[in-house]
Amino acid sequence: MHLKDYKEDMIQRLKDPEYAAEYLSQVLAEKDSAAFLIALKDVVEAAGGMSQLAERVDIKRPNLYKTLSKNGNPRFNTLQEILGSLGMRVSVELDKVA
Repeated sequence: MHLKDYKEDMIQRLKDPEYAAEYLSQVLAEKDSAAFLIALKDVVEAAGGMSQLAERVDIKRPNLYKTLSKNGNPRFNTLQEILGSLGMRVSVELDKVA
């Protein structure tokens, strides 16, 4: 049996916008900002990579790598720009647990 490369398989799945949005939502629910930034970087890779994102959001590629690193701390408007370029947005909803 030939096993698929996990990363390659995940990137293929993340090319589906609905899958990518659900993936980011699930990671965000874990309340781990470093994990969310890594997940967002994976979604960016699936959507064409950092170079294409840099062109769409008018942020230099090295700055994007820094912003989306596990130690990154993006401003809210930067996060909105990145998500917007991916066809997503930040939203707020009621917590069913609360």
